[in-house]
Amino acid sequence: MIFNLLLVVQGAAFYELGRRAEVIPQSKPLSAFPTLIGNWQMVREGVLEQDEKDVLRADDYLTRQYAAPGKTASLFVAYFRSQRAGQTPHSPKNCLPGSGWSWSVSDTIHVDIAGRGQPIQINRYIVSKSDDHAVVLYWYQSRDRVVASEYRAAAFTAWDALRHNRTDTELVRVVTPDTQSGVEFIRAFFTKLRRYNQDQ
Repeated sequence: MIFNLLLVVQGAAFYELGRRAEVIPQSKPLSAFPTLIGNWQMVREGVLEQDEKDVLRADDYLTRQYAAPGKTASLFVAYFRSQRAGQTPHSPKNCLPGSGWSWSVSDTIHVDIAGRGQPIQINRYIVSKSDDHAVVLYWYQSRDRVVASEYRAAAFTAWDALRHNRTDTELVRVVTPDTQSGVEFIRAFFTKLRRYNQDQ
């Protein structure tokens, strides 16, 4: 019921937006994002296959492996300049089971970020496949907002369409062997990513 209501509201917002020229913010290519973040050094740059790009439908993306002494983390960012034509982030909670992963923990955690008055709330999935285990942390961000819930992200998109005439957003996902490493990595790159495209 809530999802259907959000679809109606979002459709109405996009219809109204269609009558106006949408504001498309300027953005720098994610490929220029720093390869050294604190003591985290990029060790591998990933590339998506064309069929993956076709499913993702993002305007830009970043997929990298970083490492710090005794720690590793993968960072994936999908940037959507507009959601008006149906280009929306795909929730990792839907993609992971399709890739053969099963989850044992699904919750949200709070992460304190230096310089922010309130901690950010993000999703946490602890998943496994055969003998492999991983912690998946992800969230949605647009303008000055960080949202864990897919439903709230959709509602805010509708609000931004009506109020600010824009629907740009990012999906940010971090995969690490343990939660603590993931939190440390997020604290290292979060502000840099938020400031990377100042207009967001």
